[in-house]
Amino acid sequence: MPLKVAFPDAQIPVVSLSLAASLDPALHLAAGRVLAPLRDEGVLIVGSGMSFHNLRAYLRPETVERARAFDAWLTHAVESPSEERDQLLTGWRKAPFAAFSHPREEHLIPLMVAAGAGSGAPGKHIFTDKPMGAAISAYRFD
Repeated sequence: MPLKVAFPDAQIPVVSLSLAASLDPALHLAAGRVLAPLRDEGVLIVGSGMSFHNLRAYLRPETVERARAFDAWLTHAVESPSEERDQLLTGWRKAPFAAFSHPREEHLIPLMVAAGAGSGAPGKHIFTDKPMGAAISAYRFD
């Protein structure tokens, strides 16, 4: 979907990667590492999803603080050195308000693929917003 908005004429080739049914974060980090060499060929690897995805929680008063806490944790995890980042992302369910922010993880797991495909340098927080009271962020992995 993001590429459809960014490139409405669809004049670039796009290959989708399905998530493994297990939704195992470590498996998706490993998938990203396997895809990483494609970057040297000019392939852009995009992990689309949301850093907060609980549709029932939008516009609820408790969401503001809970989403902010999870977003801060996620930003810390992404910006950590690669070994620590992988450990944090693999154990993301232990993060503050993780289950509240992601009752189902399929909108967070693409981040694992993108993180795995990065160079190993810490990720960078590049965008934040608060639609309907929930903090969301975007990250970049060089």
